[in-house]
Amino acid sequence: MSKRRTWVCLFVLVYAVLLSSSWNFIESILSWYKLQSQPSSSSSGWPALYASVLLGAVFGVLSMVAALAVAVPATLVIWITVVVLLAFFGKPRTTLVIEGRKITTEIVGFVFKILLKEGNVVAAVCAVLGYFALVKRNSGDVE
Repeated sequence: MSKRRTWVCLFVLVYAVLLSSSWNFIESILSWYKLQSQPSSSSSGWPALYASVLLGAVFGVLSMVAALAVAVPATLVIWITVVVLLAFFGKPRTTLVIEGRKITTEIVGFVFKILLKEGNVVAAVCAVLGYFALVKRNSGDVE
């Protein structure tokens, strides 16, 4: 098996495990919400709020992991390109190592900021949509 096929198989396996475990967590959140929103209990919106925040957090983390899986190879190619260009311009090895460390910290910080921003946006959107979907579902069950 070639290296590319090995990495693709590993990538698919990790994503299958990630999606499977998150699916079980999502089902447990929805079953908890269904149990809490029974007509016999008080009809407040708190269970829907809690469930939607948890669903938003799950989807936010999944989006950050998916973005990280795409960003790591691209970031690595950019980092290698910059270090090679510095080496071609005649930088000494000690300067190259120092510049490489600076570039690494800058790139990792930049990627981390973007991942957090995207993950928070996805989590907020999913939480709001989840809340309205759960409230609508609950009001549809009562009628």
